[in-house]
Amino acid sequence: MGSESGRVKRGELSRISQWLRRRSKPAPEDPGEEREALLLAVAAAGLPLAPAAHPSGYRCSCDRIGCPTPARHPVSFAWQTQSTTDRAQIERWARNQPHANFITATGMVHDVLDVPLEAGRSALERLLAAGIEVGPVAESGGTGDQARMLFFTATRGTPEDEDEWWPCELDCHPETMDEHPGLRWHCRGSYVLLPPAALPGDHAVTWLRDVRHPLPDPLTLLETLTDACAQYAGARDQTPAAVAWPPGH
Repeated sequence: MGSESGRVKRGELSRISQWLRRRSKPAPEDPGEEREALLLAVAAAGLPLAPAAHPSGYRCSCDRIGCPTPARHPVSFAWQTQSTTDRAQIERWARNQPHANFITATGMVHDVLDVPLEAGRSALERLLAAGIEVGPVAESGGTGDQARMLFFTATRGTPEDEDEWWPCELDCHPETMDEHPGLRWHCRGSYVLLPPAALPGDHAVTWLRDVRHPLPDPLTLLETLTDACAQYAGARDQTPAAVAWPPGH
């Protein structure tokens, strides 16, 4: 009886250990589900979304030859009116277009202060050290001036009154992004890519601080960001293009 009981207990322990091993292995996470959850979180925070192009090798998925902003622009020219926070519509887009990036239209609920990545890292460190409330922040990869940091803020526009939009000469035209190495203020009529987004050359757009952080007034960040951009531009101007050996060497 004792030996039989021992066999039963050993059998039960063996089954339990197998069950525990199976339970201890995390279920594989579906990248599509994670992407959809991130997009829905943005929509739930009130930021409108619309589908964007995506990388096709080192090119853009759009049919434009020599696309100047591959995988960084909306699919539709009607992106401003197409942008929505409707959960059902975003789920359909995400499931029917599994490779699509997404943009968010700025100037309705939020603006984005867009700075060179190096300047953004410096500014973010200073802002947090000073105890200033910083909202969502994303990092957009790339080479040269395409590497950016995006600070999401409340909008200075007032969509309820078309005559009262915040006029800002820092607002950018996204199709000419490479021409502006300094700070860009995305407000009315502009957009930015949302994380998670894939870019050519194995680059990406990712959250550093997600939309659970409330949107701050952009003016609380502006001085630190412009100062960091000025320092970044000054450092670039002082960096020699090449180092020449002294004469005679």
